[in-house]
Amino acid sequence: MLPRMLGPRVHPRSGRPLRPRRLAAVALAIGALFLIALQAASAGALRTSGKPDGVGRLYALEPQVFAAINDLRRAQGLAPLRLSRALSLAADEHSFSMAEHGYFEHSSLDGAPFSKRVRAFYATGARRWSVGENLVWASPGLSAQRVLDLWLASPPHRATLLSPAWRDVGLGAVRAVAGGVYGGRVVTILTADFGVRR
Repeated sequence: MLPRMLGPRVHPRSGRPLRPRRLAAVALAIGALFLIALQAASAGALRTSGKPDGVGRLYALEPQVFAAINDLRRAQGLAPLRLSRALSLAADEHSFSMAEHGYFEHSSLDGAPFSKRVRAFYATGARRWSVGENLVWASPGLSAQRVLDLWLASPPHRATLLSPAWRDVGLGAVRAVAGGVYGGRVVTILTADFGVRR
């Protein structure tokens, strides 16, 4: 939230009018806070998208992870993946749900397997389809390189990341103050849904 100035300019402790030097110092401090808030907003690091209060989508992280995944796959002699809007919607929904309800599972909140959740977005009109999913969270944040390092250090996540079967990927990254398994911390949660359909 950007700082606002309301009411008379008074010293916060004495209630007396501020002297010009103090007034200048306060104005500089407020200006610095305003610039910090403005830089954070313009960087696009955290923007809300009509989802639950306190949960914001990390628009900047998703393309960074997408590029890092494809760089890694090319280096391994694998075909790069296409960014899928359908898989991104599925991934986004899951990341928001985990942040809002404080759980960290491939299963949906109601216990349904992730494939059922993804099917609603991705399998429309496909004769055959297959999906895989990688999840990661950290407090307070993640970089694209950190995401890949964590997945590559885990054999099942590495296998999903480097499967030659996939053609598409969707990403959903959020930041929230989350309860449950996150313990009320500021966390970054990322869901990556990988898929192929014919």
